[in-house]
Amino acid sequence: MALDGMTLRHVVNELKTTALGSRVYQIYQPNRDEIMLILRTQDGNKRLLLSTRANSPRVHFTKYSVENPASPPMLCMLMRKRLGGGKLVDIRQAGLDRIISFDFDCTNELGDRVRITAVVEIMGKYSNVIFVDGDGVIIDALKRVDMTMSSQRLVLPNLKYEYPTPQDKLNILLADSGDVVEKIINSPAEKPLNKAILGAVQGISPVICRELEHNVLGDKQASNKTLDDSDKERLREEIEKLSDMVLTYSGKPFSLYHKGDSKPFDLTFIDVKQYGSLCESREYESFCELLDSYYIERDSADRMRVKAADLSRLLNNLINRATNKLNIQRQELENCADREQLRIKGDLLQANLYRIERGAQSVVVENFYDENNSELEITLNPALSPAQNAQKYYKDYNKAKNAQQILTVQIRKGEEELVYLESLKDVLSRVRTEKELNQVRLEFMEQGYIKRNKSMTKKSSQLPPLEYTTSDGFKILVGRNNRQNDQLTMKTASKRDYWFHTKDIPGSHTIVVTDGRELTENAVIEAARVAAYHSKARESTNVPVDYTLVKHVSKPNGAKPGMVIFVNNRTVYVDPMLPNEKSE
Repeated sequence: MALDGMTLRHVVNELKTTALGSRVYQIYQPNRDEIMLILRTQDGNKRLLLSTRANSPRVHFTKYSVENPASPPMLCMLMRKRLGGGKLVDIRQAGLDRIISFDFDCTNELGDRVRITAVVEIMGKYSNVIFVDGDGVIIDALKRVDMTMSSQRLVLPNLKYEYPTPQDKLNILLADSGDVVEKIINSPAEKPLNKAILGAVQGISPVICRELEHNVLGDKQASNKTLDDSDKERLREEIEKLSDMVLTYSGKPFSLYHKGDSKPFDLTFIDVKQYGSLCESREYESFCELLDSYYIERDSADRMRVKAADLSRLLNNLINRATNKLNIQRQELENCADREQLRIKGDLLQANLYRIERGAQSVVVENFYDENNSELEITLNPALSPAQNAQKYYKDYNKAKNAQQILTVQIRKGEEELVYLESLKDVLSRVRTEKELNQVRLEFMEQGYIKRNKSMTKKSSQLPPLEYTTSDGFKILVGRNNRQNDQLTMKTASKRDYWFHTKDIPGSHTIVVTDGRELTENAVIEAARVAAYHSKARESTNVPVDYTLVKHVSKPNGAKPGMVIFVNNRTVYVDPMLPNEKSE
């Protein structure tokens, strides 16, 4: 869901409690959509994230650090100069709109105190962070808006900052609840009650609108135009309750999860009942913690998806090319299956040369290879002699025979190549950091898919494998990429350790370090779940995972990175999960 103005009000109050009086210690711009302010507070340094990402614009403290570019963008350098060391003196929200202003007292180059305001506009794809001076003049913005983008409202340096045009909606903190009900009822068109509420109330999200409708109507079907007097009174009472919660809410927010799916699909500050038993709620200590948990994994994946776009396009092209080539080769191999008929026709022509007239286009001969001695018509080339026609059939037979041998080898190599490319695609889909992406890029270079970059090769350092611990104390190591899979399985692991991998599904090599202990059934299940989680089958259930002793795993000569063969394995079926996660 989009972050609504009512939830933002609680976020603002939380930020005020912690951040007012803090100073700007450092400023980062990880990408074109985000600004990170490191604030030095009484409780230590806090990371304040100002994000304008189209699918997740927001403002909150975050525990997660983000990778920054080697050279800071121009806006970042400008704001370090103008805003660095500034004191945060106020945080303001425009009514219940999704516009938050951070006021900083700063010192300019002459030593004079000046006011700089960071205005965060949370408006979906039009979200922006705009820096404004004490006179209301724009210093710069994360996203500049010129005449080619909008003729209504320009966002450019040295122009006067103007607030977005307000919507014709009521603020429930200021308006009488009866007036709010009247506006909902008197909506220009008849519509479902939740839609009418959304169009009449400022700063409210669809999930809260649906909850109000649920509390007012229950299972009853009614529109904003067909409410009876009791419905209107209940609606007025629900709006007053919501107003009180927006003003004084002191409980814990909820993040809602759909059953069977580990990803959150909604969040709000009220206890939602509309979903019944279809979802579960999880409580958080603060709104910032809730937002951090809700957005961080999705945003991390989105960031890396953008950075890995060139490799992803190349990989998809390689996979399509390899697939098309295999289909053609398989068709050619299928055509070679009839080569015995070519040899038979050659033999029959050779045995009947005396009966064939030169220049004939075909001949019917007795097929002595058939038990019934049936007749067979053989097509001839009139330009060739009978003997030459027989030799041509022999030649075509040998050509098909050799083609079968070559195609069999080529198809096997093509299938191995396709499996390897699919494994690269899986690794690329699970990359979460710049260093991991560089390791994958290095593998592309080593395999000749992209041109070598000597500077990157020198700078690239191997990351340690991912590490987990089972509930009964066994260490689990997981390879981050194919090169590390080789290192982990063939060199790092002991022969008495156990190797896990999803059955016939691209994924990471997973090693359980036994340290001489007997592997428990619980460790097998948990390690298999980890292996399934770090595979293409992460979103599936009942995933087959093979496991065996490392000593039974070997790498064929000349095999691609991460490609191994194994014997004496067993298979378990599990749902993907990490050791610290809870199962249903």
